[in-house]
Amino acid sequence: MIPKILVLPGSNRSGSFNASLAAAASVELASQGADVTRISLIDYPLPIVDEDLKARSGIPDNAMKLGRLIAAHDGVFLSCPEYNSSIPPLLKNMIDWVSLISGDGDRPFKPWRGRYVALGSASDGKFSGIRGLYHVRSVLMNVGTQVISEQCSVGGAADAFDEDGRLKDERTRAMLSAACKSLLTHCSMMNSR
Repeated sequence: MIPKILVLPGSNRSGSFNASLAAAASVELASQGADVTRISLIDYPLPIVDEDLKARSGIPDNAMKLGRLIAAHDGVFLSCPEYNSSIPPLLKNMIDWVSLISGDGDRPFKPWRGRYVALGSASDGKFSGIRGLYHVRSVLMNVGTQVISEQCSVGGAADAFDEDGRLKDERTRAMLSAACKSLLTHCSMMNSR
């Protein structure tokens, strides 16, 4: 069975380094045999998580759409910017809304539960966004995902991608390849159970 992987960057900024990394990850995952869907969170705007809003109106439609997308895939590759050494608010808000989903119609539904997740980050800074991945990993494990050990962090991101969107540096390409391979291996093991 071909693993289905959802790829999304945690940034909506035009020219986002993490959107570039998500695009490179999509190509790498497809080359390794995955069925890849890449989305942008700009297409799924969400209000700030608010329990009063949830009590009045339920889960926002876009959170349900994202939850269904996540659940329809075996794994997720998240390309995460770093804000002040931590998780960016756009990404945290999406993760939180999806984690609040408990049902879809009359059936129990927890989109994050059991999903495998690979993490990447890209930054023009020397730490390559890696400090924020610790927090992203912690949050995702708390909502029921299994975050794989391998990850890819791209430093000097303004000059890290060639004109075709591929990573220039061989070591960084190897990190991305290893993270994608591990994600697909874990998803394939899950599918064979």
